Amino acid sequence: MTSSQFVPILPIIGIVGLIFALAYYIKIIRMKVENELINKISGYVHDGAMAFLKREYSYLVVFLVIVAIVLVFIRENKLTAVWFLAGGGVSMLAGFIGMKAATKANARTTWMAVKHGQAEALLAAFNGGSVMGLSVASLGILGLSVIYIIHTFKGIDANTLYDFSSVIAGFSMGASSIALFARVGGGIYTKSADVGADLVGKVEAGIPEDDPRNPATIADNVGDNVGDIAGMGADLFESYVGATVATIAIAAAPLISKSATAEELLPFILFPLIVIGLGTFCSILGVLSFTLLKKMEPSKALEGSTTITNVLLVILTAILTKPLTGSWMPFWAVVAGIVTGMIIGKLSEYYTSGKVVIELAKQGETGAATNIIAGLAVGMRSTIFPLLSIAAATIVSYIIMQKAGFGSIGITGIYGIGLAAVGMLSTVGMVMSVDGYGPIADNAGGLSEMSGQGPEIRKITDKLDAMGNSTAAIGKGFAIGSAALTALALFHAYAATAGIKNGIDILNPTVTVGILLGALLPFAFSAMAMEAVGKAAGKMVEEVRRQFREIKGLMEGEAEADYSTCVDIATKSALAEMILPGTMAVLAPVIVGVLLGPEALGGLLAGATSSGVLMAIFMANAGGAWDNAKKHVEEGNLGGKGSAVHKACVVGDTVGDPFKDTAGPSLNILIKLMSVVSLVFAPTLATLTPILERFIGKIH
Repeated sequence: MTSSQFVPILPIIGIVGLIFALAYYIKIIRMKVENELINKISGYVHDGAMAFLKREYSYLVVFLVIVAIVLVFIRENKLTAVWFLAGGGVSMLAGFIGMKAATKANARTTWMAVKHGQAEALLAAFNGGSVMGLSVASLGILGLSVIYIIHTFKGIDANTLYDFSSVIAGFSMGASSIALFARVGGGIYTKSADVGADLVGKVEAGIPEDDPRNPATIADNVGDNVGDIAGMGADLFESYVGATVATIAIAAAPLISKSATAEELLPFILFPLIVIGLGTFCSILGVLSFTLLKKMEPSKALEGSTTITNVLLVILTAILTKPLTGSWMPFWAVVAGIVTGMIIGKLSEYYTSGKVVIELAKQGETGAATNIIAGLAVGMRSTIFPLLSIAAATIVSYIIMQKAGFGSIGITGIYGIGLAAVGMLSTVGMVMSVDGYGPIADNAGGLSEMSGQGPEIRKITDKLDAMGNSTAAIGKGFAIGSAALTALALFHAYAATAGIKNGIDILNPTVTVGILLGALLPFAFSAMAMEAVGKAAGKMVEEVRRQFREIKGLMEGEAEADYSTCVDIATKSALAEMILPGTMAVLAPVIVGVLLGPEALGGLLAGATSSGVLMAIFMANAGGAWDNAKKHVEEGNLGGKGSAVHKACVVGDTVGDPFKDTAGPSLNILIKLMSVVSLVFAPTLATLTPILERFIGKIH
């Protein structure tokens, strides 16, 4: 079978994945929850989450239309604007589907724990996450393969292949734009509610987490969904699409110089699509296997399904690589990515659990300050081995493809780096299913507490939630690791498209300035995100205090809190504060490219990737460690809930909340969005360069 013959199968895989996602959603909503209070509270969470999503999307539709109009004017091929809108639209659709399923699955998870115990509760939570996971993977492969089929419907030649590789960047840019706003907006929402609930509820009032007397508790549970379901789903969707698009662009780059024919390059252009198609197929099988593993410990069941998915992908890729490309080498580049993703996931789990977390919790014995200092050190130390793993994957995948012998047609080691990123993300359907399980289990614990289900049920949901924290750390590790490889691949695709033939000279002062500005951007972006959480959390804290002060009988449990006001505060704050950092990511590459030229823009991308990846790992792991240190104390260690150590660890967790759920995970999208914006605008910058040189001169 040739690559072209394999292509019609790809949309079918996407459609089958969506059918399974729909089947799991139907299975979830058919579960009857025979408890009025659980249904009532779950209804609050569902309504708040969907209301936020609708208001956020109304903002983002305006943004998409404005950018699409700009693309119509600056891009020769107007279909770039169409696919940009499609990428944004598909990303929003995936978020909507996942949110709908998650806010239905939380109540079912709680009720399954009540009626049938841990195994059925675990399955309900995983099934809810799998709706999002399968939707993300299936919509991605469906969208990319359909765009290819449309562009090559009348025949395949150099022009049609180059047009496809060029305009498909618009699809990636649309997905990345939505992902950044969804991550930032969702992160501001969830952390403002979480901080308000923790500081006033736990520290000041001394009441348990998810206590129904706390006015911010519904907003907190809504936030888990908008941040970790819709936000993370959009994040992994754009990573998945971005890695594929970058590798396609690298494979198509020789068409610009006409150093290879369309027939020679076609197998390499299609191979990334085929790999993610296989990954989606294996993810479907992995999700199905979970039913057989549900009676195992949660960690073993989740790891088992993930292992099954990865093993199947390796086997299928090994069988098909040589017949499709003529060499075994692309297979090993894909494997390098898969292995690196697993290593980074394990490293993220190590730094946010076990001995590291126990030692961090002990630092709370001497106060909040020492707990925070130790958490910062954990985050900084946690960057070392993930970065070395990424560096190793980069070198190994580069060398593998250099030795493949395709240099004469322009397929070099850079293509191997792109394939490593594709390999890492090809099983995104399974990764997102496991990651989506976490916030559903967290919500189930909240519903258990608020509906008074008792300590035995809470023990089950806490066990599921504890595993959810680890899966969230692994998911973020995957997203960050893939971001580095994807950004590097996009960087090379940008250089080829912008006509930078002799490399980027770092001794050129404009390039040096670009590198410094790029290194600055993740810090400026993180500051905006952190300040946004601080402002929104301040409003939430004041509202919670007001309600405790003014609503008579609230602390005694004789009156109901005004949950809707807290939800509204979080919604308005998140939507207002997400605009500036999101817009900065789109405008910065364009401004630097126009004012300083294409090479300086290359420096900007290099600087942003270097500092952004380190900052993202540092923030995600520090925040995760603080969170789990607090949970370690809440399990009855070091004095347990309400102790001085607990209060110190709550403060550390509060500092870590915007680290791990707002700024940190947004940074990996920032560096990829800047790279893909640069790729989309590269042809325009290439035509502007002679004009810029004429007016300001070329600086050396």
